[in-house]
Amino acid sequence: MAAPEYVPNNLAQQPRRGLALPPARKWAADRPGELGARQPRDAALGDPGPDQGYALLLARRFSDRLVVEAGESAEDAIKGCLGVALKRASLFGRAPTIHDLEIAFRIWGFLGSAPAELVALRKPLFTSVANAHHYKEQRAIADLVPEATLRLLHTDVAARFPGEWSALLGR
Repeated sequence: MAAPEYVPNNLAQQPRRGLALPPARKWAADRPGELGARQPRDAALGDPGPDQGYALLLARRFSDRLVVEAGESAEDAIKGCLGVALKRASLFGRAPTIHDLEIAFRIWGFLGSAPAELVALRKPLFTSVANAHHYKEQRAIADLVPEATLRLLHTDVAARFPGEWSALLGR
């Protein structure tokens, strides 16, 4: 099959190359809003990561599975464990996944089989944290979970709970 007339068929008909582009200049995060590697760390700043709002949608998928005791609410459990899940996701530098929330709910005993000692520990911590003005309390719950626990696989956490709940919380 013959090529159309507009298709070049010898070297003289090939389009000429333009001037080569210079190499790109080095980029640096030097504008005021760009933190780059200088991410500030403090007790009230939390753990930044991408697409953290997605965790709210994922957390709602657990609302019918949560086991709360008398005096506790599912909304408090969700808001309290949300910080734990986001802290885990930010450790890996990624958006939250369902496993981050599963670990958070499991180590605090909201997926069932919570020992009485754990319920006694979590009740005062989670009371009214769903209130918008309780950011410090939400951060305190997230800070109680050690990084070593957050780096575990969700299957490892499930295998160790409830027998080793105190070790998972670093107690």
